[in-house]
Amino acid sequence: MTGSSNPFVSLRIVLVRHGLSSFNVEHRIQGRDDLSDLTEAGIQQAADTGEALRDLHIDAAYTSPLRRASATASRLLQAQGQGLRAQPINDLLEIDLEPWSGLLRQEVKERFPAAERQWREAPQNLELQRSDGSGYRPLIELMEQAERFRLGLLQRHAAALQGQASETVLVVGHNAILRALVLRLLNLPASGFRRLQVDNASISVLNLDGTAGVGGGAVQIESLNGTAHLGTPLPSKGSGARLLLVRHGETDWNRQGRFQGQIDIPLNANGHAQAEAARSFLANITLQRAYTSVMARPRQTAETILRSHPGVPLTSTTGLVEIGHGLWEGKLESEISSGWPQLLADWKQAPQTVQMPGGETIQEVWDRSVGCWQSIAASLDPKETALVVAHDAVNKTILCALLGLTPADIWTIKQGNGGVTVIDYPTQQSGPVVAALNLTHHLGGVLDRTAAGAL
Repeated sequence: MTGSSNPFVSLRIVLVRHGLSSFNVEHRIQGRDDLSDLTEAGIQQAADTGEALRDLHIDAAYTSPLRRASATASRLLQAQGQGLRAQPINDLLEIDLEPWSGLLRQEVKERFPAAERQWREAPQNLELQRSDGSGYRPLIELMEQAERFRLGLLQRHAAALQGQASETVLVVGHNAILRALVLRLLNLPASGFRRLQVDNASISVLNLDGTAGVGGGAVQIESLNGTAHLGTPLPSKGSGARLLLVRHGETDWNRQGRFQGQIDIPLNANGHAQAEAARSFLANITLQRAYTSVMARPRQTAETILRSHPGVPLTSTTGLVEIGHGLWEGKLESEISSGWPQLLADWKQAPQTVQMPGGETIQEVWDRSVGCWQSIAASLDPKETALVVAHDAVNKTILCALLGLTPADIWTIKQGNGGVTVIDYPTQQSGPVVAALNLTHHLGGVLDRTAAGAL
């Protein structure tokens, strides 16, 4: 599969949550109060994050003015070594949970059981009361705040979004505001809040192009919640089942930009190296099961990863097979452009409208891949972790479904060859959580530098 992978990034946004704080350690609600400081571990996390970003040129940096965030930004930028200072922005303040701030999480459960359950299950509907007696909806206010920051950011970097430059900005904030900002960038509602995870000092990267000027253009999630730079390859697993979704390693056709689809092209030497890197990255993760497409490139990737997990059964399934490109398979984009110029343009701009000549639609891939994924997830015991190795279009449809996006949004998701995504199914909530997306630290750093070619 080939499509709009945003080859020219007008504006790259690097999101970092503050390092471990004293209230994090004590399991207290922090909210908007400025009563919490970085711990020694949090200070080290900030420095490690700056070191991880050392090779990245940052044009501007913004931070919440709260101490735990501003201290993280300061330590991070000092370690990053570029001499930047972060500008405090009030619209990066954490969510306002005034009546709960400073309380232990257990105290909130005991004193406000109904509201605490609402916060966990449907936070967009939570209503609280301020000390002056006024009622408010914390997450709805935060979403409005995130939208103000988004608009201000786009205005401040209008030149990049008008195609006059390519810029990278650093945003240091808090758990809830960063999740709200991701939702606003993706034009998703507040009901998606619990679908995302943002750990202390984690790195997330989103790319914007300039196709719509200062309106922001297309948004691409390059990665979410990377923590490998802190010495923890994956976010910690909770009480529920976990699935690790991996895209296969590179093939010669990926490198050449040919549409592969359902032609069974094997891994090339670099692809085998990427699979080996993924094996090492996941070597210490306990797996109970593994699943793969019946095609060679994901199966070879899965078999390499499982060399560190002897005895784990590998199941092949047609539900995870790549999109059928029909008559486009084996062709370069230039060849397709000559024969099907309008259809190729539609594929890049409105993929949900395209019937591949002799092939599939994205909706057909969505139906079988998401159905297959849901069957695998439903079969897992809460203690189990399963590996799933598949293809670009398959992974993108699964992730769009998990995030609340649609088949029209597949270009929003980036899947690098050998990239690792983590999906959790917590027992304490009804829906899945995208705990991390497209982790590629094991392949050479914070940014995904794998081939941007065809599937």
